Amino acid sequence: MRITNVPQLNDVRTMVRLLEMMGVKARAQPHEVELDAGALTEPYAPYDLVKTMRASILALGPLTARFGEARVSLPGGCAIGERPVDLHISGLTAMGAEIAIEAGNIHATAKRLKGARIFMDTVTVTGTENLMMAACLAQGETVLENAAREPEVSDLARCLIAMGARIAGHGRT
Repeated sequence: MRITNVPQLNDVRTMVRLLEMMGVKARAQPHEVELDAGALTEPYAPYDLVKTMRASILALGPLTARFGEARVSLPGGCAIGERPVDLHISGLTAMGAEIAIEAGNIHATAKRLKGARIFMDTVTVTGTENLMMAACLAQGETVLENAAREPEVSDLARCLIAMGARIAGHGRT
């Protein structure tokens, strides 16, 4: 996959390093990243990278869906106030994952995620994105109610659709 118009931010560089640690082949150039996750082997996002950025929680849903297991350190990097990850956890639990918090890691396991109707008490961009990505590999249909509608959520939906996902309703009011 080739992604263009990529901002040159520390979070982007950190996410590329995190993906490489998991076995993703990555080639980054200014404003462009090429990724090949065919050899992804390690469903673990370690604290030393995760602590610097909140977005690392976005690895939890897709890794659980693909491998049946994921360990992601509780995220850091948030200086604008408390933004809990409970909606990510409750959404994955509704899809059949078992979740444990162990030594600062979120450990999720599931033989196979299953579609679910998930109502989010609070609108959350990263929660919507995480559950949307997990739902792409889940068995059955998932409906996210009270989902975020920000442009980045619609962009992710269009990206996933381009990769073969069936998603409807993104960005609608």
